Amino acid sequence: MSTVVLASDLEHEVLLPRSWKLPIGLSVFALLAALGFGLSLTKGEASMVAIVTGTRGLGTINLSFPSQGAIIFLSVLMFALVAVSWWSSITRTARLGPFQLTPRLRIGAIRISAWVGTLFGVFFVSAFLLWAVAGRGLALQFTSLLSGALFLSTPLIFGAMAGTVCERVGVINVSIEGQLLAGAFLAAVVGSATGNPWLGLLAAPIAGALVGALLALFAVRYWVDHIIVGVVLNVFVTGVTSYLFSTVLARSQTFSLATRLPTWKIPLLSEIPVLGPVLFAQNALVYIMYIAVIVLQIMLFKSRWGLRLRACGEHPRAADTAGIKVNMTRVINTILGGAIAGLGGAFFTIANGLAFGKGMSAGRGFIALAAMILGGWKPKGALIAALLFGFADNLQNALGVVGVEVPSQFMLMAPYLVTIFAVAGLVGRVRPPAMEGKPYKG
Repeated sequence: MSTVVLASDLEHEVLLPRSWKLPIGLSVFALLAALGFGLSLTKGEASMVAIVTGTRGLGTINLSFPSQGAIIFLSVLMFALVAVSWWSSITRTARLGPFQLTPRLRIGAIRISAWVGTLFGVFFVSAFLLWAVAGRGLALQFTSLLSGALFLSTPLIFGAMAGTVCERVGVINVSIEGQLLAGAFLAAVVGSATGNPWLGLLAAPIAGALVGALLALFAVRYWVDHIIVGVVLNVFVTGVTSYLFSTVLARSQTFSLATRLPTWKIPLLSEIPVLGPVLFAQNALVYIMYIAVIVLQIMLFKSRWGLRLRACGEHPRAADTAGIKVNMTRVINTILGGAIAGLGGAFFTIANGLAFGKGMSAGRGFIALAAMILGGWKPKGALIAALLFGFADNLQNALGVVGVEVPSQFMLMAPYLVTIFAVAGLVGRVRPPAMEGKPYKG
């Protein structure tokens, strides 16, 4: 007589080590919102927010909120999330399925993962914005804030996608900064020389792929430490592009003319209230980014190519036994990752209508690396993390319009501060590919 064992019968509760970083951090920021933002205002002050409902439709809706009351309400919601976070840390158990390696934290039927931090971040930023524009008589252009954040996130998203492809296959890609800069340089030169920004867009991934090929050569073929190679490539690309800028671009107008990709308003979609002007009235490079994220998310986890790629990063010996050429797979996908980052580098020049400038990537490659880690080495997670950093980057522009007296130096630091806090607080929750950075000598 045979016994049937259901998968649900194999599930079991596991006790996880307690972590206090998230509840302590959320408690501090909740107190800051309640005491620093809410109680520092008077009852009569109001915060005005302008929302564009469509590119041609209803126009702009101006909303007015009682500043102190709205911030106190948001603070109450934040303290509720703080309570949930503390409770989840005290009763830190999870249900582990039969084929599940990483448990997901639960309180009853509520999944506790990034959702608490995400909701808290939305409430805290909303409270900060209401406090910043309180009593100024000028409306915060909310739609422009979101649209600009999406646009500024574009190179970070491409860079994070590049890092995801490379590290999933087992190669640590610290040279994203150099790949972005190389893509920006070649896109500007080709676009300027031909007068056609589309040709510059085609040239950008070629530059990134060349840097990716150098990374693959030294990291995969000669087993040089991946991080050292990445740092050296960043310095190399910075030096070469700076030299060519000083000796060629600065002395010839042929290669220093600015060209720009068109901005397209997609019919019907751009007329969707609120979201239309943000998502569907963007630069052409942003639409390419949408496609890249969707395709990579599907291909990495739903295709034979993605399975082979991930196998080379998780267990190359098993992949080799199955007939996969591990080192060749790593080389090809490292070059592909470089091409993706190079495409993102076009943002700095032809997407913005700018000529090339020295070091114009300005550390965005390292922020993209942080977005990749924060996103758990997944395209959709990296997308959300990159949008967070892009939003922090665009805050200085949005608040400057309404005359907020926040030091410009602090606003310039905002995306980097967000990077530090986000990675320091959440990096322990994700697991990198098991064999990343380790050469395969089979």
